[in-house]
Amino acid sequence: MNRLLYRGIIVIVLLAFTGLLLWYLLFNPAREIVPSQPGMDNRGKGNAIAENIVIGEHFERFSNTIPELKGTWPRFRGADFDNIHKTVTGLIDDFSGNTLQILWSHELGEGHAGAAIFEGLVYLMDYNEEIRADMLHCYNLETGEELWRRWYKVAVKRNHGMSRTVPAVTDDFILTIGPRCHVMCVERETGDFLWGIDIEKEYESEVPLWYTGQCPLIDNGKAIIATGGKALLIAVDCKTGEKLWEVQNPDNWKMSHSSVIPYIFGGKKMYVYCAIGGLVAVSAEGNDEGKVLWKAPEWNTNVIAPSPVCMPDGKIFLTAGYGAGSMVLQLQESNGNFNTTVLQQYKPNEGLACEQQTPIFWNGHLFGIMPKDGGAYRNQFVCVNPDDCTSILWASDKDQRFGMGPFILADGKFYLLNDDGTLHIIKTSTSGYIHLDNKVIIEDGHDAWAPLALADGYMVLRDADKVVCINIKNP
Repeated sequence: MNRLLYRGIIVIVLLAFTGLLLWYLLFNPAREIVPSQPGMDNRGKGNAIAENIVIGEHFERFSNTIPELKGTWPRFRGADFDNIHKTVTGLIDDFSGNTLQILWSHELGEGHAGAAIFEGLVYLMDYNEEIRADMLHCYNLETGEELWRRWYKVAVKRNHGMSRTVPAVTDDFILTIGPRCHVMCVERETGDFLWGIDIEKEYESEVPLWYTGQCPLIDNGKAIIATGGKALLIAVDCKTGEKLWEVQNPDNWKMSHSSVIPYIFGGKKMYVYCAIGGLVAVSAEGNDEGKVLWKAPEWNTNVIAPSPVCMPDGKIFLTAGYGAGSMVLQLQESNGNFNTTVLQQYKPNEGLACEQQTPIFWNGHLFGIMPKDGGAYRNQFVCVNPDDCTSILWASDKDQRFGMGPFILADGKFYLLNDDGTLHIIKTSTSGYIHLDNKVIIEDGHDAWAPLALADGYMVLRDADKVVCINIKNP
């Protein structure tokens, strides 16, 4: 009896093992998974967005104290879109005496949005994680006192930060873009709400990976916004919110992190934009305003953060991270017609390339921070001649690598903020790298990538969690 029971147990075990083996060989755990196809997730479809987002619905005023200052840094890359402050002088050359102090600071939601400055007031877009809202702050430049804030509720999840854009400011208007592409226009002096556009919903656009980094543009009272989706670019009257023109998007180019840059060439003013799909220029004046002047589909990469650098002689420098490298185009004009020729195209380890910050063009040369895949020059600050961007004229010392930090040119010096909140001062030169000094500004700083802003000798800078203001005027 015991022998029969033993044999029975062996048979049952063998049958169970055989069954498990057959299940392992024949069962397909991924049988319900199908290859992903564009459009299957309905991303970018307006009817898929169920939130009722009332742009600009909340406002609170705290103070009316306005300093008597006249300097401005009114938008991304400053008044002339070149990241050069041309009027400020008497700025510090070094940090001798260790007297530089933070004048004021504010904790922020995680992000990389930079400030704009207009006549003593600082305007900063932030995502308030506590109440889950895009929030435009207005601060006193001298004291950091908050004058007012305007905000609206919107769900945004952390994804290497949230807010990433710099407001555009004029005498009359402030224009912002939130992480999920909500455009808001308010009156500058009062903060009164004028109008808003949900780009994702209205234009069936796809919000860029890690949210939008496009900084808005106000030009002659018009808001110029790259949308992707059903339109490529649009123009809106800042006072009324009326749509003035829309550029069709037959190639379905998508919104990038890059910003729209005005450019005058061949006597023609245009808006140049680097989309996911290619480079486009749209007429900014005349009877053909809002019409495409030329396209350059040769430049196509999946992630584009730097904006085009448009030079007076028609050269246009394009660069992007994640292995894309760079391209130099030559724009040509004949009888009002435009075309482009590729002069150079190369990988990031072969010449000047940048992952996040837009290079500065000064004195016939380009200056930028190399990306992490930039070979021997990884994360170093370099200088090149645009005629041959693969030839590095000079680079920062190998022990001075700057990550993806921002930089600005003022009073004959580059002020460069490292990832960790250390501010470096570098003498402007086309013949060699001259490091003057450096100092930790933000203790325990990290991911300090937001563009710098400078006016009246006050510099506003931030890392991922905090905005600070320092006075860099010579005592």
